Amino acid sequence: MLIQRGGLKVVAGLGVSGVSVVNFLVEKGYRVAVTDSRETPPGYEHIPKHIDTHFGKLDQDLLLSAEEIILSPGLSPQTAEIQHALAQGIAVVGDIQLLRRATDVPIIAITGSNAKSTVTTLIGQMAQDAGKNVAVGGNLGRPALDLLKDQPELIILELSSFQLEMTSNLHAEVAVVLNISEDHLDRHGDMLGYHTAKHRIFQGVKHVVYNRDDSLTRPFVPDVTPMKSFGLTAPDMNQYGILTDLDGTIWLARGRERLITSRDLYIQGTHNVANALACLAIGEYIGLKQDSMLATLKTFKGLAHRCEYITTKAGVRYYNDSKGTNIGATIAAVDGLGQSIAPQQGQVVLILGGQGKGQDFTVLKTVLARYVKHVVLIGEDAKNIASVILNTVPVTFADTLAEAVKLSQQQSTPEDVVLLSPACASFDMFTGYVDRGQQFVASVEALNDDR
Repeated sequence: MLIQRGGLKVVAGLGVSGVSVVNFLVEKGYRVAVTDSRETPPGYEHIPKHIDTHFGKLDQDLLLSAEEIILSPGLSPQTAEIQHALAQGIAVVGDIQLLRRATDVPIIAITGSNAKSTVTTLIGQMAQDAGKNVAVGGNLGRPALDLLKDQPELIILELSSFQLEMTSNLHAEVAVVLNISEDHLDRHGDMLGYHTAKHRIFQGVKHVVYNRDDSLTRPFVPDVTPMKSFGLTAPDMNQYGILTDLDGTIWLARGRERLITSRDLYIQGTHNVANALACLAIGEYIGLKQDSMLATLKTFKGLAHRCEYITTKAGVRYYNDSKGTNIGATIAAVDGLGQSIAPQQGQVVLILGGQGKGQDFTVLKTVLARYVKHVVLIGEDAKNIASVILNTVPVTFADTLAEAVKLSQQQSTPEDVVLLSPACASFDMFTGYVDRGQQFVASVEALNDDR
Protein backbone atom coordinates (compact mmCIF):
# COMPACT_ATOMS: atom_id res chain seq x y z
CA MET A 1 0.00 0.00 0.00
CA LEU A 2 1.37 3.40 -1.06
CA ILE A 3 1.36 5.87 1.83
CA GLN A 4 0.70 9.41 0.63
CA ARG A 5 2.59 12.17 2.36
CA GLY A 6 2.57 15.94 2.62
CA GLY A 7 0.17 18.44 1.15
CA LEU A 8 -1.14 18.53 -2.40
CA LYS A 9 1.36 18.97 -5.23
CA VAL A 10 -0.27 20.57 -8.28
CA VAL A 11 1.49 20.21 -11.61
CA ALA A 12 0.63 23.15 -13.89
CA GLY A 13 1.15 22.21 -17.53
CA LEU A 14 1.78 18.75 -18.89
CA GLY A 15 3.94 18.00 -21.91
CA VAL A 16 7.15 15.99 -21.61
CA SER A 17 8.47 17.62 -18.42
CA GLY A 18 5.03 17.76 -16.77
CA VAL A 19 4.50 14.03 -17.32
CA SER A 20 7.90 13.26 -15.78
CA VAL A 21 7.05 15.42 -12.75
CA VAL A 22 3.68 13.72 -12.20
CA ASN A 23 5.14 10.23 -12.40
CA PHE A 24 8.07 11.14 -10.15
CA LEU A 25 5.82 12.61 -7.46
CA VAL A 26 3.36 9.72 -7.58
CA GLU A 27 6.23 7.24 -7.25
CA LYS A 28 7.47 9.16 -4.19
CA GLY A 29 4.04 8.91 -2.59
CA TYR A 30 2.83 12.51 -2.86
CA ARG A 31 -0.75 13.60 -3.45
CA VAL A 32 -0.78 14.96 -7.00
CA ALA A 33 -3.21 16.83 -9.23
CA VAL A 34 -2.73 18.34 -12.69
CA THR A 35 -4.16 21.38 -14.43
CA ASP A 36 -3.57 22.52 -18.02
CA SER A 37 -5.19 25.20 -20.18
CA ARG A 38 -5.44 22.75 -23.08
CA GLU A 39 -8.43 20.42 -23.42
CA THR A 40 -6.22 17.44 -24.30
CA PRO A 41 -2.67 18.33 -23.27
CA PRO A 42 0.17 16.28 -24.76
CA GLY A 43 1.19 13.38 -22.57
CA TYR A 44 -2.02 13.04 -20.56
CA GLU A 45 -2.25 9.38 -21.59
CA HIS A 46 1.12 8.73 -19.88
CA ILE A 47 0.10 9.71 -16.35
CA PRO A 48 -1.68 7.43 -13.82
CA LYS A 49 -5.44 7.19 -14.36
CA HIS A 50 -6.28 7.96 -10.72
CA ILE A 51 -4.69 11.43 -10.88
CA ASP A 52 -7.10 14.35 -10.42
CA THR A 53 -6.98 16.31 -13.70
CA HIS A 54 -8.44 19.72 -14.57
CA PHE A 55 -8.06 20.47 -18.29
CA GLY A 56 -9.35 23.26 -20.54
CA LYS A 57 -8.15 26.09 -18.30
CA LEU A 58 -5.80 26.59 -15.39
CA ASP A 59 -7.96 25.76 -12.38
CA GLN A 60 -7.51 28.67 -9.97
CA ASP A 61 -9.21 26.92 -7.04
CA LEU A 62 -7.00 23.86 -7.47
CA LEU A 63 -3.86 26.00 -7.62
CA LEU A 64 -4.88 27.82 -4.44
CA SER A 65 -5.37 24.48 -2.65
CA ALA A 66 -1.79 23.39 -3.37
CA GLU A 67 1.01 23.10 -0.87
CA GLU A 68 3.33 23.59 -3.84
CA ILE A 69 2.90 24.19 -7.57
CA ILE A 70 5.32 22.62 -10.03
CA LEU A 71 5.26 24.81 -13.11
CA SER A 72 6.14 23.44 -16.54
CA PRO A 73 8.70 25.61 -18.34
CA GLY A 74 6.29 26.40 -21.17
CA LEU A 75 4.05 28.28 -18.73
CA SER A 76 5.18 31.73 -17.67
CA PRO A 77 5.22 32.50 -13.94
CA GLN A 78 3.63 35.81 -14.94
CA THR A 79 0.41 33.97 -15.86
CA ALA A 80 -2.41 35.53 -13.84
CA GLU A 81 -3.41 32.30 -12.09
CA ILE A 82 0.19 31.62 -11.03
CA GLN A 83 0.66 35.18 -9.84
CA HIS A 84 -2.50 34.88 -7.73
CA ALA A 85 -1.16 31.70 -6.12
CA LEU A 86 2.20 33.37 -5.42
CA ALA A 87 0.38 36.29 -3.80
CA GLN A 88 -1.24 33.78 -1.43
CA GLY A 89 2.18 32.52 -0.37
CA ILE A 90 2.08 29.25 -2.31
CA ALA A 91 5.50 28.01 -3.43
CA VAL A 92 6.05 27.68 -7.19
CA VAL A 93 9.01 25.67 -8.50
CA GLY A 94 10.07 23.75 -11.61
CA ASP A 95 11.28 20.24 -12.29
CA ILE A 96 14.95 21.22 -11.90
CA GLN A 97 14.28 22.24 -8.31
CA LEU A 98 12.71 18.84 -7.65
CA LEU A 99 15.77 17.16 -9.15
CA ARG A 100 18.13 19.11 -6.90
CA ARG A 101 16.12 18.11 -3.82
CA ALA A 102 16.05 14.46 -4.86
CA THR A 103 19.77 13.82 -5.38
CA ASP A 104 23.25 14.74 -4.22
CA VAL A 105 24.77 13.56 -7.51
CA PRO A 106 27.01 16.30 -8.99
CA ILE A 107 25.25 18.38 -11.64
CA ILE A 108 26.95 20.02 -14.61
CA ALA A 109 24.65 22.90 -15.61
CA ILE A 110 24.86 24.45 -19.08
CA THR A 111 22.93 27.36 -20.51
CA GLY A 112 23.34 30.09 -23.09
CA SER A 113 21.43 31.72 -25.92
CA ASN A 114 23.17 29.40 -28.36
CA ALA A 115 25.25 26.22 -28.54
CA LYS A 116 24.00 24.77 -25.25
CA SER A 117 22.70 21.60 -26.93
CA THR A 118 26.00 21.03 -28.71
CA VAL A 119 28.06 21.64 -25.58
CA THR A 120 25.76 19.52 -23.39
CA THR A 121 25.92 16.61 -25.83
CA LEU A 122 29.67 16.93 -26.38
CA ILE A 123 30.64 17.06 -22.70
CA GLY A 124 28.25 14.15 -22.12
CA GLN A 125 30.07 12.17 -24.81
CA MET A 126 33.43 13.13 -23.33
CA ALA A 127 32.35 11.90 -19.90
CA GLN A 128 30.94 8.68 -21.32
CA ASP A 129 34.08 8.03 -23.37
CA ALA A 130 36.11 8.55 -20.19
CA GLY A 131 34.17 5.75 -18.50
CA LYS A 132 31.80 7.76 -16.31
CA ASN A 133 28.21 6.67 -15.66
CA VAL A 134 26.63 9.88 -16.91
CA ALA A 135 23.04 10.93 -17.59
CA VAL A 136 22.36 13.81 -20.01
CA GLY A 137 19.11 15.72 -20.43
CA GLY A 138 16.99 18.59 -19.13
CA ASN A 139 15.95 20.99 -21.87
CA LEU A 140 17.60 18.56 -24.30
CA GLY A 141 16.35 15.01 -24.78
CA ARG A 142 15.17 13.31 -21.60
CA PRO A 143 13.40 15.26 -18.82
CA ALA A 144 15.60 15.99 -15.82
CA LEU A 145 13.77 13.79 -13.30
CA ASP A 146 13.87 10.77 -15.62
CA LEU A 147 17.68 10.87 -15.46
CA LEU A 148 17.58 9.58 -11.88
CA LYS A 149 16.41 6.20 -13.20
CA ASP A 150 19.95 5.64 -14.53
CA GLN A 151 21.46 5.97 -11.04
CA PRO A 152 24.22 8.13 -12.57
CA GLU A 153 27.41 9.32 -10.92
CA LEU A 154 27.16 12.58 -12.88
CA ILE A 155 24.21 14.51 -14.31
CA ILE A 156 24.69 16.92 -17.22
CA LEU A 157 21.83 19.34 -17.80
CA GLU A 158 21.01 21.70 -20.61
CA LEU A 159 18.91 24.42 -18.99
CA SER A 160 16.72 27.05 -20.63
CA SER A 161 15.96 30.46 -19.19
CA PHE A 162 12.39 29.21 -18.67
CA GLN A 163 13.64 26.39 -16.45
CA LEU A 164 16.11 28.59 -14.60
CA GLU A 165 13.60 31.26 -13.61
CA MET A 166 11.91 28.59 -11.44
CA THR A 167 15.19 27.24 -9.99
CA SER A 168 16.97 28.44 -6.86
CA ASN A 169 20.31 27.37 -5.38
CA LEU A 170 21.11 24.67 -7.91
CA HIS A 171 24.54 24.14 -6.28
CA ALA A 172 25.98 22.89 -9.55
CA GLU A 173 29.38 21.24 -9.51
CA VAL A 174 30.16 23.24 -12.68
CA ALA A 175 27.96 25.90 -14.27
CA VAL A 176 28.45 27.80 -17.52
CA VAL A 177 26.61 30.50 -19.45
CA LEU A 178 28.06 30.06 -22.93
CA ASN A 179 26.83 33.33 -24.44
CA ILE A 180 23.99 35.81 -24.13
CA SER A 181 22.17 37.48 -27.01
CA GLU A 182 18.59 38.67 -27.44
CA ASP A 183 16.08 35.84 -27.09
CA HIS A 184 12.71 35.23 -25.45
CA LEU A 185 12.19 38.93 -24.75
CA ASP A 186 8.48 38.27 -25.25
CA ARG A 187 8.68 36.17 -22.07
CA HIS A 188 11.32 37.96 -19.97
CA GLY A 189 10.41 41.53 -20.94
CA ASP A 190 13.91 42.86 -21.63
CA MET A 191 17.56 41.83 -21.67
CA LEU A 192 17.90 42.43 -17.93
CA GLY A 193 15.11 39.97 -17.21
CA TYR A 194 16.61 37.43 -19.60
CA HIS A 195 20.13 37.89 -18.18
CA THR A 196 18.84 37.57 -14.62
CA ALA A 197 17.07 34.29 -15.42
CA LYS A 198 20.19 32.84 -17.07
CA HIS A 199 22.45 33.77 -14.16
CA ARG A 200 20.32 31.89 -11.64
CA ILE A 201 22.39 28.91 -12.81
CA PHE A 202 25.30 30.20 -10.69
CA GLN A 203 23.49 30.20 -7.33
CA GLY A 204 25.64 28.10 -4.98
CA VAL A 205 27.96 27.02 -7.82
CA LYS A 206 31.21 25.21 -6.97
CA HIS A 207 33.13 25.83 -10.24
CA VAL A 208 32.45 28.42 -12.95
CA VAL A 209 33.22 28.36 -16.67
CA TYR A 210 32.53 31.56 -18.62
CA ASN A 211 33.09 33.05 -22.08
CA ARG A 212 35.64 35.85 -21.81
CA ASP A 213 34.56 37.12 -25.27
CA ASP A 214 31.10 37.84 -23.82
CA SER A 215 31.16 39.89 -20.61
CA LEU A 216 27.48 39.08 -19.94
CA THR A 217 28.43 35.47 -19.18
CA ARG A 218 30.75 36.21 -16.25
CA PRO A 219 28.93 35.90 -12.93
CA PHE A 220 29.24 37.80 -9.69
CA VAL A 221 30.28 35.00 -7.34
CA PRO A 222 32.51 34.89 -4.25
CA ASP A 223 36.19 35.50 -5.07
CA VAL A 224 37.10 32.05 -3.73
CA THR A 225 34.97 30.34 -6.42
CA PRO A 226 37.29 28.60 -8.95
CA MET A 227 36.76 30.01 -12.44
CA LYS A 228 37.99 29.13 -15.92
CA SER A 229 37.42 31.08 -19.10
CA PHE A 230 37.32 30.12 -22.76
CA GLY A 231 37.43 32.33 -25.81
CA LEU A 232 38.67 32.79 -29.35
CA THR A 233 41.76 34.69 -28.21
CA ALA A 234 45.12 33.68 -26.81
CA PRO A 235 44.52 32.33 -23.30
CA ASP A 236 46.20 33.25 -20.03
CA MET A 237 47.83 30.48 -18.00
CA ASN A 238 45.43 27.62 -17.17
CA GLN A 239 42.67 29.17 -19.32
CA TYR A 240 41.38 27.97 -22.72
CA GLY A 241 41.66 29.74 -26.07
CA ILE A 242 43.36 29.64 -29.45
CA LEU A 243 46.93 30.12 -30.67
CA THR A 244 47.60 30.76 -34.36
CA ASP A 245 50.80 29.70 -36.13
CA LEU A 246 52.48 31.83 -38.79
CA ASP A 247 51.08 29.51 -41.48
CA GLY A 248 47.53 30.16 -40.25
CA THR A 249 47.08 26.88 -38.35
CA ILE A 250 44.67 27.41 -35.45
CA TRP A 251 45.36 25.48 -32.24
CA LEU A 252 42.99 24.94 -29.35
CA ALA A 253 45.17 25.66 -26.33
CA ARG A 254 45.36 25.62 -22.55
CA GLY A 255 47.61 28.54 -21.69
CA ARG A 256 50.70 28.16 -23.90
CA GLU A 257 50.07 24.43 -24.43
CA ARG A 258 48.81 23.55 -27.90
CA LEU A 259 46.24 20.73 -27.66
CA ILE A 260 44.66 20.07 -31.06
CA THR A 261 44.31 21.94 -34.35
CA SER A 262 40.93 23.24 -35.45
CA ARG A 263 41.13 21.16 -38.64
CA ASP A 264 41.37 17.97 -36.51
CA LEU A 265 37.90 18.65 -35.06
CA TYR A 266 35.13 16.78 -36.83
CA ILE A 267 32.78 19.74 -36.28
CA GLN A 268 33.97 22.81 -38.17
CA GLY A 269 33.54 26.58 -37.83
CA THR A 270 34.87 29.03 -35.27
CA HIS A 271 31.69 28.71 -33.19
CA ASN A 272 32.45 25.01 -32.76
CA VAL A 273 36.02 25.82 -31.73
CA ALA A 274 34.49 27.86 -28.90
CA ASN A 275 32.15 24.98 -28.02
CA ALA A 276 35.08 22.56 -27.86
CA LEU A 277 37.06 24.93 -25.64
CA ALA A 278 34.10 25.26 -23.26
CA CYS A 279 33.90 21.48 -22.98
CA LEU A 280 37.62 21.15 -22.29
CA ALA A 281 37.28 23.65 -19.44
CA ILE A 282 34.24 21.86 -17.99
CA GLY A 283 35.92 18.48 -18.40
CA GLU A 284 39.01 19.60 -16.48
CA TYR A 285 36.84 20.51 -13.49
CA ILE A 286 35.17 17.09 -13.44
CA GLY A 287 38.43 15.21 -13.75
CA LEU A 288 38.31 14.00 -17.36
CA LYS A 289 41.68 13.05 -18.85
CA GLN A 290 42.86 15.49 -21.50
CA ASP A 291 43.86 12.77 -23.99
CA SER A 292 40.41 11.20 -23.74
CA MET A 293 38.65 14.53 -24.33
CA LEU A 294 40.79 15.29 -27.37
CA ALA A 295 40.02 11.85 -28.81
CA THR A 296 36.30 12.59 -28.47
CA LEU A 297 36.72 15.90 -30.30
CA LYS A 298 38.14 14.06 -33.31
CA THR A 299 35.00 11.93 -33.70
CA PHE A 300 32.06 14.01 -32.38
CA LYS A 301 29.81 14.80 -35.35
CA GLY A 302 27.60 17.47 -33.82
CA LEU A 303 23.81 17.62 -33.72
CA ALA A 304 21.10 17.37 -36.33
CA HIS A 305 19.67 20.78 -37.32
CA ARG A 306 22.64 22.60 -35.75
CA CYS A 307 24.88 23.84 -38.60
CA GLU A 308 24.58 20.34 -40.06
CA TYR A 309 26.23 19.71 -43.42
CA ILE A 310 23.66 18.23 -45.83
CA THR A 311 25.23 17.87 -49.27
CA THR A 312 27.10 19.62 -52.07
CA LYS A 313 25.28 20.31 -55.35
CA ALA A 314 26.86 22.01 -58.35
CA GLY A 315 29.78 23.03 -56.15
CA VAL A 316 27.52 24.68 -53.50
CA ARG A 317 27.49 23.35 -49.93
CA TYR A 318 24.13 23.23 -48.08
CA TYR A 319 23.87 23.51 -44.28
CA ASN A 320 20.86 23.01 -42.01
CA ASP A 321 20.89 25.25 -38.93
CA SER A 322 17.14 25.10 -38.28
CA LYS A 323 17.85 25.09 -34.54
CA GLY A 324 19.21 28.61 -34.99
CA THR A 325 16.08 30.20 -33.53
CA ASN A 326 17.60 33.51 -32.42
CA ILE A 327 19.89 36.18 -33.81
CA GLY A 328 22.93 35.09 -31.82
CA ALA A 329 22.72 31.57 -33.25
CA THR A 330 22.53 32.90 -36.79
CA ILE A 331 25.47 35.25 -36.27
CA ALA A 332 27.52 32.31 -34.96
CA ALA A 333 26.56 30.10 -37.91
CA VAL A 334 27.21 32.74 -40.58
CA ASP A 335 30.46 33.81 -38.93
CA GLY A 336 31.66 30.23 -38.48
CA LEU A 337 30.87 29.12 -42.02
CA GLY A 338 31.85 32.44 -43.58
CA GLN A 339 35.35 32.13 -42.14
CA SER A 340 35.62 28.59 -43.51
CA ILE A 341 35.15 29.78 -47.11
CA ALA A 342 38.40 30.54 -48.90
CA PRO A 343 38.77 34.32 -49.34
CA GLN A 344 37.51 35.67 -52.68
CA GLN A 345 36.09 32.24 -53.63
CA GLY A 346 32.58 32.13 -52.17
CA GLN A 347 29.97 33.67 -49.92
CA VAL A 348 26.86 32.68 -47.97
CA VAL A 349 23.30 32.68 -49.27
CA LEU A 350 21.16 32.83 -46.14
CA ILE A 351 17.55 31.76 -45.55
CA LEU A 352 16.08 33.84 -42.70
CA GLY A 353 12.69 34.35 -41.12
CA GLY A 354 9.80 33.04 -39.03
CA GLN A 355 8.51 34.39 -35.70
CA GLY A 356 10.95 37.06 -34.56
CA LYS A 357 10.10 37.03 -30.83
CA GLY A 358 10.65 40.78 -30.48
CA GLN A 359 14.37 40.66 -31.37
CA ASP A 360 16.33 43.59 -32.79
CA PHE A 361 17.53 42.41 -36.22
CA THR A 362 19.82 45.40 -36.75
CA VAL A 363 22.59 43.48 -34.96
CA LEU A 364 22.68 41.06 -37.92
CA LYS A 365 23.87 43.73 -40.32
CA THR A 366 27.60 43.50 -39.56
CA VAL A 367 27.90 39.76 -40.22
CA LEU A 368 25.60 40.00 -43.25
CA ALA A 369 27.80 42.68 -44.79
CA ARG A 370 30.92 40.60 -44.17
CA TYR A 371 29.89 37.17 -45.47
CA VAL A 372 26.40 37.12 -47.06
CA LYS A 373 25.72 37.82 -50.75
CA HIS A 374 21.93 37.33 -50.64
CA VAL A 375 19.14 36.74 -48.10
CA VAL A 376 15.95 34.82 -48.86
CA LEU A 377 13.20 35.68 -46.36
CA ILE A 378 10.30 33.50 -45.22
CA GLY A 379 7.68 33.62 -42.48
CA GLU A 380 5.47 36.12 -40.69
CA ASP A 381 8.26 38.55 -39.74
CA ALA A 382 9.90 38.56 -43.20
CA LYS A 383 8.88 42.15 -43.98
CA ASN A 384 10.03 43.41 -40.58
CA ILE A 385 13.45 41.83 -41.10
CA ALA A 386 13.65 43.18 -44.65
CA SER A 387 13.00 46.72 -43.47
CA VAL A 388 16.10 46.47 -41.28
CA ILE A 389 18.59 44.69 -43.58
CA LEU A 390 17.49 45.88 -47.04
CA ASN A 391 20.31 48.40 -47.42
CA THR A 392 22.92 45.87 -46.25
CA VAL A 393 22.34 42.89 -48.55
CA PRO A 394 20.02 42.01 -51.48
CA VAL A 395 16.77 40.39 -50.35
CA THR A 396 14.24 38.05 -51.97
CA PHE A 397 10.94 36.87 -50.47
CA ALA A 398 9.64 33.28 -50.62
CA ASP A 399 6.20 31.96 -49.67
CA THR A 400 7.45 28.48 -48.74
CA LEU A 401 10.70 26.92 -47.61
CA ALA A 402 10.86 24.81 -50.79
CA GLU A 403 10.65 28.00 -52.83
CA ALA A 404 13.32 29.58 -50.63
CA VAL A 405 15.67 26.67 -51.35
CA LYS A 406 15.17 27.01 -55.12
CA LEU A 407 15.73 30.77 -54.96
CA SER A 408 18.88 30.21 -52.90
CA GLN A 409 20.20 27.83 -55.54
CA GLN A 410 19.59 30.47 -58.21
CA GLN A 411 21.52 33.07 -56.18
CA SER A 412 24.51 30.80 -55.50
CA THR A 413 27.60 29.91 -57.51
CA PRO A 414 30.26 27.22 -56.99
CA GLU A 415 32.17 27.58 -53.69
CA ASP A 416 29.20 29.35 -52.06
CA VAL A 417 27.32 28.05 -49.00
CA VAL A 418 23.53 27.98 -48.72
CA LEU A 419 22.59 28.18 -45.07
CA LEU A 420 19.20 27.82 -43.39
CA SER A 421 19.66 29.70 -40.11
CA PRO A 422 16.35 31.48 -39.56
CA ALA A 423 17.10 33.50 -36.36
CA CYS A 424 13.41 32.98 -35.61
CA ALA A 425 10.97 30.53 -34.07
CA SER A 426 9.30 28.14 -36.51
CA PHE A 427 5.72 27.87 -35.32
CA ASP A 428 4.25 30.19 -37.94
CA MET A 429 4.90 27.62 -40.69
CA PHE A 430 6.10 24.39 -39.02
CA THR A 431 5.45 22.16 -36.03
CA GLY A 432 8.91 23.02 -34.73
CA TYR A 433 12.54 23.48 -35.73
CA VAL A 434 12.89 19.74 -36.43
CA ASP A 435 10.04 19.85 -38.96
CA ARG A 436 11.55 22.97 -40.52
CA GLY A 437 14.95 21.30 -40.79
CA GLN A 438 13.53 18.11 -42.26
CA GLN A 439 11.62 20.08 -44.90
CA PHE A 440 14.79 21.99 -45.74
CA VAL A 441 16.77 18.77 -46.18
CA ALA A 442 14.02 17.29 -48.39
CA SER A 443 13.93 20.44 -50.52
CA VAL A 444 17.71 20.45 -50.94
CA GLU A 445 17.76 16.78 -51.91
CA ALA A 446 15.06 17.49 -54.55
CA LEU A 447 17.27 20.06 -56.31
CA ASN A 448 18.89 19.16 -59.61
CA ASP A 449 22.66 18.75 -59.39
CA ASP A 450 23.11 20.61 -62.68
CA ARG A 451 21.18 23.68 -61.51
